[in-house]
Amino acid sequence: MATSSSEPTPESSAPRGTLLESEHVRAGGHMVDFHGWRLPLYYQSSGILAEHRAVRSSVGLFDVSHMGIITVRGETAKDLLSRRLPTNASLQRPGQCKYTFFLDSTGVIVDDAVLTRLDNGPEPREFLLVVNASMAPRIYEVLEQHRPKGADLQMWNGKFGIIAVQGPGSRDIVHAVLGCDVSGLKFYTSALFSGASGSPEPYNGLLSEAAAENYLISRTGYTGELGYELFLPADRIVDVWNRLVKAGGVPCGLGARDTLRMEKGYLLSGVDFHEDRTPLECGLDRFLSFDHPYVGRTVIEKQRKSGDYPVWTGLRVVEKGVVPRTGTPVVYAGARIGTVTSGGLSPTLGQGIALTYLKEEFRTPGRELGLEIRGRTVGAGVVRLPFV
Repeated sequence: MATSSSEPTPESSAPRGTLLESEHVRAGGHMVDFHGWRLPLYYQSSGILAEHRAVRSSVGLFDVSHMGIITVRGETAKDLLSRRLPTNASLQRPGQCKYTFFLDSTGVIVDDAVLTRLDNGPEPREFLLVVNASMAPRIYEVLEQHRPKGADLQMWNGKFGIIAVQGPGSRDIVHAVLGCDVSGLKFYTSALFSGASGSPEPYNGLLSEAAAENYLISRTGYTGELGYELFLPADRIVDVWNRLVKAGGVPCGLGARDTLRMEKGYLLSGVDFHEDRTPLECGLDRFLSFDHPYVGRTVIEKQRKSGDYPVWTGLRVVEKGVVPRTGTPVVYAGARIGTVTSGGLSPTLGQGIALTYLKEEFRTPGRELGLEIRGRTVGAGVVRLPFV
């Protein structure tokens, strides 16, 4: 009989603290409520711009323990995941991470996620699924409702946390602090590293095994820079965080995370899509597989065949000092053609940037469009993503 062991987080009006909350407060983090979690927006000693620049030039540290951490195990785990995701989990290699998303029956994205295969057997039997904090309870419930015999679910929040080490110096600082040689870890792969030898172990990757002297490390992130995500048990994460800070890692908050991801043209769940956009509209065609049945596939195929849909597009503001925001109208020849979903100042470019969805006729790079900001129209040119 199928089993499930989990402690799903109940909905609550009071935000939760991560395993690192005390360290954020001690370091002067400006704490805010983010989808039910208390997280730093920035640190008083640095600020968003300094934190952003640290990631682009050296090393930044992010507490991403609020993300939903779910394992799906058992002989039918691959079947459950393949049915719910446009990713064929049965073909995933040991240690391989895949960006993917949950769709509903209309083909729109409910949430995006990273799926990692944790076992090294002849057939996939264990996966790690990291989803957005706001959607974690819902995604868990969907998987639970459709869980077949032979599959087990477990949510690890509170037992494990995640530190994202991002920037050009991330490889060196991980090696210096943990003794782990991650130089051979390819982009979007993970491995279980021995804390004693610093070398990758034969890949069996069970998340629980990282609770001993090992480290589960993925070469993933949300900044566009070289980076790693460390999955650490509750009794070790504070020590590792403090050692990384002592070694020169700059603690970063949600503000820098947002400016960094916008510069790279990365979507943010609940802001750039909230059950109203398909993967094709989000420009995520390359992450769709059509070699297996999954929820929403039929609708996606019809939309792809029609070719008539707006697509994720970047705009760079011409005028210095003008900053677009979420909700800013995008116009052409006096008519509204879109709405900014994410906008702000690019610290790297020193100019305003915006992300929106536009029909094909308006997406040609170099095309001059307008943004309605504070009662006037400001010029903005279409650019290829990423901005930086």
